[in-house]
Amino acid sequence: MRIGLISDTHNLVRPEALDALRGCEQIIHAGDICRPAVLDLLAGLAPVTAVRGNNDSGERIDVLPEAARLDIGGVGILVVHDIADVPRQLDGIGVVVTGHSHKPLIERRDGVLFVNPGSAGPRRFKLPVTVGLLSIDGGKADARIVPLLD
Repeated sequence: MRIGLISDTHNLVRPEALDALRGCEQIIHAGDICRPAVLDLLAGLAPVTAVRGNNDSGERIDVLPEAARLDIGGVGILVVHDIADVPRQLDGIGVVVTGHSHKPLIERRDGVLFVNPGSAGPRRFKLPVTVGLLSIDGGKADARIVPLLD
């Protein structure tokens, strides 16, 4: 399975992000969406699971959870906007997806894959503009970061 990971769009959905996520079976948005039109565009590609970020409020955004848990391909996935909100106990979780920092990250900690797809929205400072792709095969997860701009 191929799962698209996106975060911190801040109301900007770049065509490059849509191209990178095309063909995914599921899309996870780790918050700072800002307007529901972002989710509508992503939902045109695949089912979307989204959490609310610190910049999110308003119609259809207020109802988003602060955390979401999914089971995809035998892998438990926890989604929160800020890594500071990840609980210490991650029983049954194989992947944690976060956003907030705008810094892409792929790191294994105590057997759990932590992924921050970075920011796909407006460029912040000199940080890259990126999304992530999560592959799940045989109950094992792997991730990669996809740069959107040079």
